[in-house]
Amino acid sequence: MSKIKIAIIEDNKDVACTLRDIINEQPDMECARLYHTAEDAMIFLKQNLVDIIIVDIGLPRASGIDAIQYLSNYCPQATFCMFTVYDDDEKIFQSLQSGAKGYILKNTPTEKIIESIRELYAGGSPISPSIARRMINVFRTMQVSTSTHQLPVSDRELELLTLLAKGLLYKEIADQLGIAVGTVKQHIHRIYDRLHVTNRTEAINLYNNRKDPKN
Repeated sequence: MSKIKIAIIEDNKDVACTLRDIINEQPDMECARLYHTAEDAMIFLKQNLVDIIIVDIGLPRASGIDAIQYLSNYCPQATFCMFTVYDDDEKIFQSLQSGAKGYILKNTPTEKIIESIRELYAGGSPISPSIARRMINVFRTMQVSTSTHQLPVSDRELELLTLLAKGLLYKEIADQLGIAVGTVKQHIHRIYDRLHVTNRTEAINLYNNRKDPKN
């Protein structure tokens, strides 16, 4: 059985090594890479691809958010998760907007951290309970618009999203568009990021409520 390959970007060496050891104790995962600065990760992770990248926000120079924004372009197959002490609204939303699919606080129990990694790998978006509550409180205060809107995607991405909404599988989309399945997955990840969604259902719901002059 292939293991979940994980990279850690964490400047606190004690925290980084503890997290690495916890991960390597699991039969289904391994810490393949460990970096103490965003700059090192930006240089080396492009040549050492992994499945999940666990990122601290408060790194010495470039931040964890900077790292995610940069690495998203070079590691489209990777899923990013914040692992941090910050629980303020600005950091949370900056992280999610940059492409993080999870947000876990460092005081999270060990078993929950491991559970969150598996959830990320399975396509979920684990978020510490206190962070989820803060997000809900923010959403409650936001004015929600019920009007439809133009989707912030390219023509090619809209074409792919249309096929996705029709229920086609990745391979069927790839065959119809004459591209590789891996390319379809990369497009899907970019669409999710552009629409600020985490799964097919949320993307299709936005697609169905769009206001597009071509339709």
